[in-house]
Amino acid sequence: MLDTQTYKIWDPLIRLFHWSLVIGFAVNALITDPESNLHEYIGYAIAGLIAFRLIWGLIGTKYARFSSFMPSRGSINSQLDDIITARRSTHLGHSPLGALMIFNLIASIIGIAATGYMMTTNAFWGVEWVEETHEILVTWAELSIVLHIAAVLWESRRTSVNLVRAMVTGIKTIPAAVKIK
Repeated sequence: MLDTQTYKIWDPLIRLFHWSLVIGFAVNALITDPESNLHEYIGYAIAGLIAFRLIWGLIGTKYARFSSFMPSRGSINSQLDDIITARRSTHLGHSPLGALMIFNLIASIIGIAATGYMMTTNAFWGVEWVEETHEILVTWAELSIVLHIAAVLWESRRTSVNLVRAMVTGIKTIPAAVKIK
């Protein structure tokens, strides 16, 4: 058995937010009719999840707070250097590149929710640029999600830290041979 350390990282609210967002986005993107009331209601629920995450990012537990994973140019370069040179290191919370993806997805989903809401108002009903922006943002979010999943799998393999399990259980198990940053 490998010598490992375990760390309680993701609180139950972060995990509930994450998996609820995964389900809500997947259902709206892949299953519901975009013209249906269900699509709209799920969109409102997703907007509510994002509002919760923004608040929890300010007042939540240590690893949930944005201040705990605000990336810098140096930290991004350091992570890229680790990847390029095959150095096995990990972060207890979000990595710098992971943080960039989180901010990207939050901003994209805010844009999707805003344009989705706009399409339900009299002022923007049928306005082409609003619908096109909504669709472009959905496509961007879908591409970002695919990249996010690929990066999580890549980093899990590269660092021997099962990041999916950590987001399910809240606990990161890190081999002793992996440097923590």
